[in-house]
Amino acid sequence: MDSLHRHSVKHIFGYPGGAILPIYDALHKAESRGWLRHILVRHEQGGAHAADAYARATGRVGVCFGTSGPGATNLVTGIATAQMDSVPMLVITGQVPRFAIGTDAFQETDIIGITLPIVKHSWVVRDPAEIGRIVAEAFLIAASGRPGPVLIDVPKDVGQEEFDYSPVNPSSVIPVGFTYPLSPDPKAIEKAINLIKEARRPLLYVGGGVITGGAHVSIKQLAEQYQIPVTTTLMGKGAFDERHPLSVGMLGMHGTAYANFAVTECDLLIAAGARFDDRVTGKLDTFAPRARIIHLEIDPAELGKNRLPDVAVLGDVAESLNLMVQAKGPTALETNTHLWLERIQEWKTRYPLVIPSPNGVIYPQEVLLALRDLAPEAHITTDVGQHQMWAAQYLRNGPRQWISSAGLGTMGFGMPAALGVQTALLDAQVICITGDASILMNIQELGTLAQYQLPVKIIIVNNHWQGMVRQWQESFYSERYSASDMLDGMPDFVALAGAFGVHGIHISNRTQLRNGLQRALEHSGPVVVDVHVRRGENCYPMVPPGKSNAQMVGLPNDSELSPDSKRKCSGCGSTMASDHVFCYNCGGKL
Repeated sequence: MDSLHRHSVKHIFGYPGGAILPIYDALHKAESRGWLRHILVRHEQGGAHAADAYARATGRVGVCFGTSGPGATNLVTGIATAQMDSVPMLVITGQVPRFAIGTDAFQETDIIGITLPIVKHSWVVRDPAEIGRIVAEAFLIAASGRPGPVLIDVPKDVGQEEFDYSPVNPSSVIPVGFTYPLSPDPKAIEKAINLIKEARRPLLYVGGGVITGGAHVSIKQLAEQYQIPVTTTLMGKGAFDERHPLSVGMLGMHGTAYANFAVTECDLLIAAGARFDDRVTGKLDTFAPRARIIHLEIDPAELGKNRLPDVAVLGDVAESLNLMVQAKGPTALETNTHLWLERIQEWKTRYPLVIPSPNGVIYPQEVLLALRDLAPEAHITTDVGQHQMWAAQYLRNGPRQWISSAGLGTMGFGMPAALGVQTALLDAQVICITGDASILMNIQELGTLAQYQLPVKIIIVNNHWQGMVRQWQESFYSERYSASDMLDGMPDFVALAGAFGVHGIHISNRTQLRNGLQRALEHSGPVVVDVHVRRGENCYPMVPPGKSNAQMVGLPNDSELSPDSKRKCSGCGSTMASDHVFCYNCGGKL
């Protein structure tokens, strides 16, 4: 506890149990001294997600506790979620006594072996005198380079053993073999700048690394300096203001049409803190098929993993971008991109995000648009599914204000993530966007919100389905809705919230929507808002699996194009809209 205190830990999320009781006894003393505060979650997975979101919202290492056996294995999904999204997190687990390890003792699991593929590093504490050093190493490794989760396993008898304690200065420990990230190579920076100056259709492709590295100011400067449009990944949301005229929003499977067209037709793609994820690229060999690639990345394992760059800039993304901004660049009037920006504006006009006409039942998109108006500065957490994609499409967020499970796609992430953010930022407005299926994955954390009166607002976009599963079954499985209908057994969420002592609001009529959301936002404590929306609504645009990003379904206005406004590819005969340059099937020029 002293070591955690020395690393400025203010909050710990956890759940006690037999093997970790010595640590919880020390925790009791630490809390009584005012060192930190423990948040008792109702399930260890909730604690891991809360610590994860705490880290995403603050940039500090999140900390969670769990006991041995099932307590430790309950943390695994949360650890994997943090690992996939590069989140710095310290997990401390209890373990059976040293003499019992390997005997299949009560509540024994090899949590080190189980989590080996999903942590940056892990330790078993064999000697209590090593705890100070191990904790210092853990914080350094979790937060340095490409961040990620680390784990310390503490056998129960180690926690009970007396020893001579020597405090460890957090900055004095450098683990064996540890190296700090290299500074960017000036020659690589020079090559990147030369490519940018030559480009006519450049595009900035911004990922979560820009958020992690605090590089959002440099991204804006670079974009404005060279007049380069900017698209972000799901993890990169908030790195660039989506109200800025150079923004084309999110790209990928449910990205905007104009972002996906832009990435397909660009001649230079500048990837900053992004990893060419499959949900972004679609069919990989059709992703930016005519573009040269500049890849700014802190993790050498990502360079060339999915796409070989023409220029690789290895190092801290913020440092790399700062160097690029400092290089002499043109004024806005001297840039080469004005025709490119005009084309993108035409796509924005022709293929906007669809906002359904307000008639009949509430559309899910209306819920997000209302929240965008009523809570423009909110910190948003989401679960996973259609509601997540609609939130990504319609909400506008600043850096570290968008918190969503992107890599692992973890249902049940949203509410414990929201309690983590609210714990870190008590005065902030925190909203969890969830679905009726996702919320049930960790519904027990309503008890945590109630206990600590954390004023999180939970908005359930309730279509009585596993919405994204249903959409895929409709589109690709001939409408065979196997095990995706959630209507039977659906709880009364308002009554359920009330059972936990949480205020609930039910909305099923459009006339109630804005007023009901406003009442929820004004309430001083936690609120569950159950909004019943159109059951069969699909999330568009959508890139079908195995297709190019430009082969989206659900685009507006395509059906209105006259025959003479389309062009045929001489290579494969495919017909494309006349405002495109390349064929998205064979890559030939139209």
